[in-house]
This record gives sequence, structure tokens and C-alpha cells, in this order.
Amino acid sequence: MAAGSKNTGKNRQLVKGAHQALDDMKYEIARELNLPVHQGSEDYWGNLTSADCGKVGGNMVRRLIAMAEDNLANGNRQ
Repeated sequence: MAAGSKNTGKNRQLVKGAHQALDDMKYEIARELNLPVHQGSEDYWGNLTSADCGKVGGNMVRRLIAMAEDNLANGNRQ
């Protein structure tokens, strides 16, 4: 959790271990977009534009939707 943030329970982790997998995905996408961030940078992305950060988030959403669709198409509803 970032310094100063307050967990109100609205953004709690629903799947144990998912945080690390999502973090890995975020940095993988950032690398693919040639963004100058690296894992272990304490999540400071202040040197990037909001558009670049949005590209990472948008690509994460697209991948997660594709993964969910693939799971549903293969009969995995969990």
C-alpha cells in the first residue's frame, strides 16, 4: 500500500497472490511500451505522463479481459 493511502475495504485483494501477478504484468507492459520504469522502483512513476500511465492501465485491462474471455470459452467459470 502506498504511503498515505487509506484502505477503506473497497479495493481489497479478492484473490490471494494476485497483487504480485498484477504488478508483474504492469511492469511487463511498461517494458513492452519502452517506458523508463523498472520493477522495484517503489512504484514511483512521477517521471511519466498520465497518458503513458493510462496506456499501461488500458493494456492491463485488455489482457485481463482476454484472459477472462479465454477462461469462459474453455468452460472455466471460476
